Amino acid sequence: MISAADALNELMRGTEEVLPEKGLQERLALVAKEKRPLRVKAGFDPTAPDLHLGHTVLLNKLRQFQQLGHDVIFLIGDFTGRIGDPTGKNVTRKPLTEADVAANAATYKEQIFKVLDRDKTRIEFNSNWMGEMSASDMIQLAAKATVARMLERDDFSKRYKGGQSIAIHEFLYPLVQGYDSVALQSDVELGGTDQKFNLLMGRQLQEAEGQPPQIVMTMPILEGLDGVQKMSKSLNNYIGINEAPNDMFGKVMSISDDLMWRWFELLSFRPLEEIADLKQQMADGRNPRDIKFELGVELVDRFHSAGAGGEAKEAFVARFQQGQLPDEIPEVVVQLSEAEAPIGFVLREAGLVQSNGEAIRMVKQGAVKMDGEKVADPQLKLGKGVEVLLQVGKRRIAKVTIG
Repeated sequence: MISAADALNELMRGTEEVLPEKGLQERLALVAKEKRPLRVKAGFDPTAPDLHLGHTVLLNKLRQFQQLGHDVIFLIGDFTGRIGDPTGKNVTRKPLTEADVAANAATYKEQIFKVLDRDKTRIEFNSNWMGEMSASDMIQLAAKATVARMLERDDFSKRYKGGQSIAIHEFLYPLVQGYDSVALQSDVELGGTDQKFNLLMGRQLQEAEGQPPQIVMTMPILEGLDGVQKMSKSLNNYIGINEAPNDMFGKVMSISDDLMWRWFELLSFRPLEEIADLKQQMADGRNPRDIKFELGVELVDRFHSAGAGGEAKEAFVARFQQGQLPDEIPEVVVQLSEAEAPIGFVLREAGLVQSNGEAIRMVKQGAVKMDGEKVADPQLKLGKGVEVLLQVGKRRIAKVTIG
């Protein structure tokens, strides 16, 4: 049986901040005395039909709580999704329709079980209680926070000082998310670092209702394939957990060596000691490509099936130079003056062809590959923020970051 100290260390792994600082340790001691599990929640607005690896940072942490015997609540924010989360936005976000939210929520319910235990996961929808609130109830809820408090939020503050509009309904979002904690009587709430204000609002509202205020645990925001911006579908720098094994593996192989360690920390289920050993192996001269293979195999196996990662690795290797990837792949940055550019321009700027004309000819001949797949369209455009492995013929290859 795992010791209390080891359990705490596992739960603290990869966390950015715990508030209050000793709160988790104290709450664990309290529920042990009360002989009950913790109630741990994390909320997800169904803003898109697919979950990506960035979402699994929170899911992985929920899984750790689950494995230690605690109650996990996966909260689908179907009500908050119709408000629109203003976090990090410099303009008012367009709310989703009820039909959009319902369709996206249905796919979430299946995808999460690629990480969580289906039999031990409680799924809730916040429309179950928020939909029952009267106008009078909502006004009373709004009375529990001040405009000054709302303007402490960084994004609201910047927009207010910059003369940008803030719609009244946007102030309701953190209140509703906070009230979710009251409705579920949560002991712990998880969220990204960008959700800190909303998570603390949960503590404030619980305290106002006479409940013990929840422990807030924030997790880092996972950088996407570009290694710079947060993983996001809108930035096209994501890996969806439903992507085909070969596509998922190829995208993992496209990330930088530095980003690989960040992904190991936040996405891998390996013990930290094993990850430290892999770092030492690289320092001792092991090819980082081979270590990245291990990460790709682990992730593909998890989201598909045991053995799928190994097959994807074999397929990836087979696509390059009769099964052999070069030990050293040059890394090139191509700067764009506009949002996107034709692949011919990118190939030329990356030094893989001499001219746009040569690029078009090579594409038509089937000699150009992107992440191991042949490029069929000579007019294909690539946008800023992506990182791809480009190959022309058998010998010209480069990892290209488009900025």
